[in-house]
Amino acid sequence: MPIRSAIDDLVPDARAWRHEIHQNPGLLYDVGDTARFVADKLRAFGCDEVKTGIGRTGVVGVIHGAKGSSSRTIGLRADMDALPIEEETNLPYRSKIPGKMHACGHDGHTAMLLGAARRLAETRDFAGKAVVIFQPAEEGGAGAMAMIDDGLMDTFGVEEVYGMHNMPALPVGAFKLRKGPLMASADEITITVEGRGGHAAMPHQGVDPLVVGAQIVTALQTIASRNVDPLDACVVSVTQFHAGTANNVIPQSAWLNGTVRTLKAATRDFIERRIHEIAAGLATAGGATARVDYRRGYPTTVNHAAETEFAARVARKVAGHAHVDDDAAPVMGAEDFSFMLEARPGAFIFLGNGDTAKLHHPAYDFNDDALAYGMSYWVELVETALAP
Repeated sequence: MPIRSAIDDLVPDARAWRHEIHQNPGLLYDVGDTARFVADKLRAFGCDEVKTGIGRTGVVGVIHGAKGSSSRTIGLRADMDALPIEEETNLPYRSKIPGKMHACGHDGHTAMLLGAARRLAETRDFAGKAVVIFQPAEEGGAGAMAMIDDGLMDTFGVEEVYGMHNMPALPVGAFKLRKGPLMASADEITITVEGRGGHAAMPHQGVDPLVVGAQIVTALQTIASRNVDPLDACVVSVTQFHAGTANNVIPQSAWLNGTVRTLKAATRDFIERRIHEIAAGLATAGGATARVDYRRGYPTTVNHAAETEFAARVARKVAGHAHVDDDAAPVMGAEDFSFMLEARPGAFIFLGNGDTAKLHHPAYDFNDDALAYGMSYWVELVETALAP
């Protein structure tokens, strides 16, 4: 169906907001400029409540519907933080801050939710309460959990919560989602191998931690290929290997670091145990020791069944049946909206960003053509869910 003209009318302002946010990126919880910008806009829109400092730098706006006395409350979430990447675009609104850029589209997410908040505050064509949530520190800082720990769900009475993220290569105006696991958990592994250093010309007198570390790296690849059901997606990637200072010295230790991604809790538990077994076993065989530090990060993003069906219906109202895939393949990236979905039922959806650079790439830019679809989705979701 065509985007409502009222939503189209919001696009120029949303584009300007997005460009302003893009020029002034902040990392993790250091999003003060963006948070102030958001809070000022929400107050200007006439939101009934605007609360700042939720989860350190998060912002929450509350909009009451005017179509009855329902107490039902729906939460909509956007993320505000950027990435530590040097922008490689020639855009007139490129980042003003060296080494920081909105390389994941959170500027677009924030602008779309601001546009939806403005429309909802103007019309109030729903019963109940819409809570717009602007979150810091999605990129590794667990800002969603910080907001939950600060009472987000209980303080504002959120009963269901919905999130959205842009997706390059998915056409603008298209949506995709699925019931159950949509995005992977993300854990970090660090393995420290302790050997016995010595002269590189006399390796028999020492214990080489590089040899043991290399065997561990190779063996870890057998977890996905030989220990886990091929139909159960998982990733074990060693991404850093540091050891040594000179070509004629066998170092005392080696340091390995990497990530584990899974879609199932049981698989996550199994892989953690298997990494400990492999590291300890190979270290012992080589006369070394290995210490494994396994740090659990974001859990799997699991969409709730009823809420996913509802979100898909809303997306079809916006984009048409042919442009909504409600059985999309899971993505092995991670998202801290998973914490919100553990706290309340809801659904996470992907919005097409078109033929752009990939997420986290220095040439990436959120596609302004997607703004109308995202704003329309948010407005339709609230007005449909909270219909009188």
